[in-house]
Amino acid sequence: MLSEGMASRLTFHVSGSAQWHHRPVYAEIVHRARHAGLAGASVLHAVEGFGAHLRVHEDHVSRLSEHGPCVVVVIEEKQKLDDFVASLADILRVCGVAIVDTVEIHVPRAES
Repeated sequence: MLSEGMASRLTFHVSGSAQWHHRPVYAEIVHRARHAGLAGASVLHAVEGFGAHLRVHEDHVSRLSEHGPCVVVVIEEKQKLDDFVASLADILRVCGVAIVDTVEIHVPRAES
């Protein structure tokens, strides 16, 4: 678990239908994050969005976000995240966009 302070956040934008060796790209990233021992990863499916082709993608209830845009978010210590991003070079070459930025972690304290 990360403690309060500065950390890095990886936000990986990818199509929900993008595949990596017969597995959704977002699932491959989460699997690799777990294997790398990172603190955690979350996949967020978008309701609506557009990208480089300027085509708006909208979620329809019947599709349940399977093919629309999604992001994978990982928050970790900077060095661990830098190493993880380097390990994703094979995926980054073929699909998606990765953004790494600095974040500040705040952990709520239980009231006594």
